[in-house]
Amino acid sequence: MYLSQLQKYSLLQCYSSKIKAYPKKDLLKFYNHQKTKPKEIQKVITKSVERLIKKELLVGYGEHTSHKWYIKEIRLTPKGRRIAKKLRGEQQKLPLK
Repeated sequence: MYLSQLQKYSLLQCYSSKIKAYPKKDLLKFYNHQKTKPKEIQKVITKSVERLIKKELLVGYGEHTSHKWYIKEIRLTPKGRRIAKKLRGEQQKLPLK
C-alpha cells in the first residue's frame, strides 16, 4: 500500500501521541520542515486524512453538515496501528506462551 510522506507522518504522530484522539490541526507541523509548501495547506491535509479514512487506517471525529464532514480529531484503527508499527520499525510480538 502506497502512502505519501504526509500520510506516514500523520500515522506516526497518532501512534506516538499519548492522547487518544489526535487533533487534525497539529498536522500542520509537517510543513514547518518542508522547503516547498502547497498554497492551500489545510485542503491538502484534509484530503490526505480523508484518504486514510477510506483506507480504514484512521477514524475521524468532528461535525457533519448536509454536504460535508468537518474533521477535527483523528484516531488510529487497529489496521492503522499495525502499519504505524511497521513504519516505525517495531516488530509485532507473537502471543507465545
